[in-house]
Amino acid sequence: MTLSRRGVLGLAGAVGSAGGVGALGAAGTAGAAGAGGVGAPRAAGRVRTGFERLAADGYAVLAGQKVGVVTNPTGITADARHLVDVLHADERVDLVAVFGPEHGFRGTAQAGDAEGASRDPATGLPVYDTYDKSAQRLADVFTAAGIDTVVFDVQDVGARFYTYIWTLYDCMRAAALAGKAVVVLDRPNPVGGRRAAGPVLERPYASFVGREPIALAHGMTAAELARLFNGEFLGDAPVRLTTVAMSGWRRGSFFGETGLPWVPPSPNMPTPDTALAYAGTCLFEGTNLSEGRGTTTPFEVLGAEGVDRRWAEAANGLGLPGVWFREAYFTPTFSKHVGKVCGGVRLIVHDREAFDPVRSGIGLLVTARRVWSGFGWRADHFIDRLTGSDRVRVLVDAGAGVEDVAGDWAAGLARFEAVRAQYLLYA
Repeated sequence: MTLSRRGVLGLAGAVGSAGGVGALGAAGTAGAAGAGGVGAPRAAGRVRTGFERLAADGYAVLAGQKVGVVTNPTGITADARHLVDVLHADERVDLVAVFGPEHGFRGTAQAGDAEGASRDPATGLPVYDTYDKSAQRLADVFTAAGIDTVVFDVQDVGARFYTYIWTLYDCMRAAALAGKAVVVLDRPNPVGGRRAAGPVLERPYASFVGREPIALAHGMTAAELARLFNGEFLGDAPVRLTTVAMSGWRRGSFFGETGLPWVPPSPNMPTPDTALAYAGTCLFEGTNLSEGRGTTTPFEVLGAEGVDRRWAEAANGLGLPGVWFREAYFTPTFSKHVGKVCGGVRLIVHDREAFDPVRSGIGLLVTARRVWSGFGWRADHFIDRLTGSDRVRVLVDAGAGVEDVAGDWAAGLARFEAVRAQYLLYA
């Protein structure tokens, strides 16, 4: 057999992969022998991503298709090569376009920004911007790009307001409008997926940090969310969906247990520890306190000018499981309170399994308001978009405690968990 350079490089992407493709169609039927795919085998040593399993199957689901890939710096192989480079070098895949989410394909843009349209210097492929575009605008982009199939491979962090999952949702809606297929290559939820947590979005508060009613910490992978989106929110116009499952991942696993390299999914998500805290501490984006942007530990330190040790003392007094709060001081180099010394807290998670980031975030909001007279919400009430309604803000302002606030969302969370259970792929 004679292989070109493209063929050799493409086959290299499959080295070390195990098992076949776990395919699920638009109806959400699990791929198994005789049902359009091979079930997910157990892998020894580390997790095999959806991309690895796609490569091991010879890219069969992409055969004969003009392919566009939605990805960013996290779309890598187990040996840290970018999947766009691997796919472009492989003659079995007709890759014709790349689509970048928030922060861009190469990840150079800060929060709330994108890189815009360009041409990738490494491959020569056109790069299109998807950030916060409507489904119809994206459908037009897909048509102009000349693709048949949209492949999605981006590392999520497990929180409703992290925008990559809504890029996936918008791309699914756009693909349905444009008559394109969608293939989702799965990656781990870095904070595990044993349970969902926090309030469920109410539709009047929908935005790009939450398009549809899911829990704040959804406890799902991208492929599981795609199945849920297709079954619950695109019911009248579902997309032709294939999901390629991982092998070796379990719901109780944290990212450090996967054996995979960590690439920051966005500029302020430097480590898996950041992701662990994010679902709770990102709520401070809705306040006048710094959420740690402009420091080396964003979302792990919080504070403002004039805050002192009383906040950490009050937060520790709540007895929240799995976490301690340490008095901390920092000076942001950009974003809120830039160049000013802030007092506040540093989260130290000592038991990941017991830690509930959302309740911890609520506890920090409650105590910050009690001990610091300067506490305030953003004037645009962005906190309502982050939490999915005005209930958290109203309750905190009324002096409610953590259990009162959490009790308010309990019924909605239970309903979401019942729906969520129908779309899970992993034990």
